[in-house]
Amino acid sequence: MTDVRSPIARLIGEAQKLGFVGSWSIDQALEHARGFAAGVEASPMSFVDLGSGAGLPGLVLAEVWPDAIAYLVDSNAKRCSFLRDAVAVMGLGARIFVVQERAEVVGRLPEHRHMHRLVVARSFGPPTVTAECAAPLLAVGGRLVVSEPPAEERADRWSQSGLQQLGMRQDRAYAAPFHYQVILQEELCPDRYPRRVGVPAKRPLF
Repeated sequence: MTDVRSPIARLIGEAQKLGFVGSWSIDQALEHARGFAAGVEASPMSFVDLGSGAGLPGLVLAEVWPDAIAYLVDSNAKRCSFLRDAVAVMGLGARIFVVQERAEVVGRLPEHRHMHRLVVARSFGPPTVTAECAAPLLAVGGRLVVSEPPAEERADRWSQSGLQQLGMRQDRAYAAPFHYQVILQEELCPDRYPRRVGVPAKRPLF
C-alpha cells in the first residue's frame, strides 16, 4: 500500500482532481507506471515520456531510475504547469525537464533526434501516431514501451510493415500485471519522419 502522504501520491491525487488522471486508485496508477520499467533491461541514461499529462509514467520512472534524465513532453500549457510544479515539489529539477511542445516538433530538434534509449507512452495516441512520434527520438537499439489494452482488445494494433517504415519492429509484449508492448528501433528513423504537426493522425502509416 502506497503512503498517501508521499510526494508522488499527493501529486497523483491533485492530478485526479484536475482531471489529468482517470478513476484508478493511487496504488493502481503507481503500479501501472512502474510496470513500464520491465520493458528495458537496465536504467536508461535518458528517456522521453510522450504526452506526459500528470507525469505518469515519467515522474514515477524518474524515482525508479535515480540516475536517469527524463523529458516530459506535453503540448498542453495547463498540464505542463502542473508538471513543472510537480518536479519542483519532488526536488528533481536537475534531471527532469518539462518540454511544452508537440511531439512532431520535438522529434525534429537536434538535442532529441536519435538521442534516447527509451520512449514511454501511457495514453498518447493510437499505435501509428505513437510510433511515428517516438521513432525519431530513439537511437538504434532503443525501445518504445507503450501501455496496451487487454489481449482481446489489441489484435492487429501494430503493423509490421508500418513499423518497418520507421526503422522499427515489434519486440515483445508483457504483463506486469498491466499490459505493455515493446517496440525496438532497429535502424535510425528516416529523415522524412515525423511528418508535420497533425499529419501522423490525419494520414496514418497503418
